[in-house]
Amino acid sequence: MVIMDQFQSNQVKQLKDIFARFDMNSDGSLTHLELAALLRSIGLKPQGDQIHSLLTRIDSNGNGSIEFQELLNAILPDLNEEVLMNHDQLMEVFRSFDKDCNGFITAAELAGQMAKMGQPLSYKELTEMMREADVNGDGVISFSEFTAILGRSASELFGVTAA
Repeated sequence: MVIMDQFQSNQVKQLKDIFARFDMNSDGSLTHLELAALLRSIGLKPQGDQIHSLLTRIDSNGNGSIEFQELLNAILPDLNEEVLMNHDQLMEVFRSFDKDCNGFITAAELAGQMAKMGQPLSYKELTEMMREADVNGDGVISFSEFTAILGRSASELFGVTAA
């Protein structure tokens, strides 16, 4: 479960970064308008009454605004469910790269699989990908490093970057 905890921790950090970006006055809470802006930024288009209803439901302390912990409490069950559903899929993709099934992706395995997928890498691209993904510097990509790099890639794709 350590991998899931780490994956969830990355999601919580991303959510905290998003929260901070929309907390315009940096008071640690989101107003009705700030919550609406946050929801729109992630592709949702709630109507005014839906935002009010959501704010009322999430606002557990009844102060009329949403603190990060309240938002986290509302979203965390969905994050847990999403992680459980995606873990097997991530493992399947990881195994497609880990040809010798030793639990690590080597540079040769990464290069071979990328070429098979029609995306051959130059030596420079391969070196850069390995350097970026291999956080602990052991020369291979572990499953936790693999999920972290995919999580970062997804967050960049959807415009979620650290504040």
